[in-house]
Amino acid sequence: MRFSIYQESRKGGRKSNQDRMGYCFSRDALLMIVADGMGGHLQGDMAAQIAVQTVGSLFQQEATPLLKSPPRFLESSMLDAHQQILHYRTANKLSESPRTTIVACIVQNGAAYWAHVGDSRLYWVRNGGIIAQTRDHSKIQSLILKGLASPAEIDTHPDRNKLFNCLGSPEPPNVELSRKMTLQPGDPLFLCTDGLWSAVTDDHIARAFAGHTVMRAVPDLIETALVQAGSEADNVTGMAMGWAGADLHEEQGVSTVSMPLGAITTTIDHLRPTQLEVPHSPMTDSEIERAIDDIRSSIRKSNKLMPKI
Repeated sequence: MRFSIYQESRKGGRKSNQDRMGYCFSRDALLMIVADGMGGHLQGDMAAQIAVQTVGSLFQQEATPLLKSPPRFLESSMLDAHQQILHYRTANKLSESPRTTIVACIVQNGAAYWAHVGDSRLYWVRNGGIIAQTRDHSKIQSLILKGLASPAEIDTHPDRNKLFNCLGSPEPPNVELSRKMTLQPGDPLFLCTDGLWSAVTDDHIARAFAGHTVMRAVPDLIETALVQAGSEADNVTGMAMGWAGADLHEEQGVSTVSMPLGAITTTIDHLRPTQLEVPHSPMTDSEIERAIDDIRSSIRKSNKLMPKI
């Protein structure tokens, strides 16, 4: 596989960042995940962390180097993440379960498969236009499908952030799966939280990738979203992969051709049992921000060390 990838998350105007993200790849398969811990519920950041680490850990176990069935993996791993969140609530005697949205994508054999729960989105872009995107599990989207609201209201309706589907809820989540999507060289896949898509238009997202690398498009979109939302900006997170396939003329990015059969490159730690315990001394906001900065620094260093095309 040959691809370029970039991810970034900003706190915005909130006290802390409850978004989580990460990616892993073997020689023949790539996983990307973005999760948004839900405000209004206890420890949304922990729900997002558990979700990303659960799915990432399972990928590292099962991509050897291909997944047997990407759709089945996406569905089962998200349901496992849901159960891990419920276990966290029970083990720590919380009054309610932490909750999170999630969107994840698998790329292997030149095709993409994605799944989501909630309103974190995936956009598939080609030649400056969006050719596919996920459908939010929100009240406004439900109203649109019933003909009770206009699609033009989806980004402005007061109920756009009211979700009927998430990980960690009392009811089992409905994991919505895409069909197999064949990629072409140059296609970007963009995953983001609602803090980004609610502040910029879909057309703006499509144009951001027209003639630009993912390393430029994602930071530009994040900065635009923060400026548009102002002091009330939500957490803003975006991750994009630019597919090169087997294009030998691509100058930047990652090539997995020389990776050993069982090797995994990841920005996601394995989920450890101790991480399901409530810490005795909660981290302060400054400690959280320092930890995020450390993660970003590690990601930048790992990107520099990745094999070039």
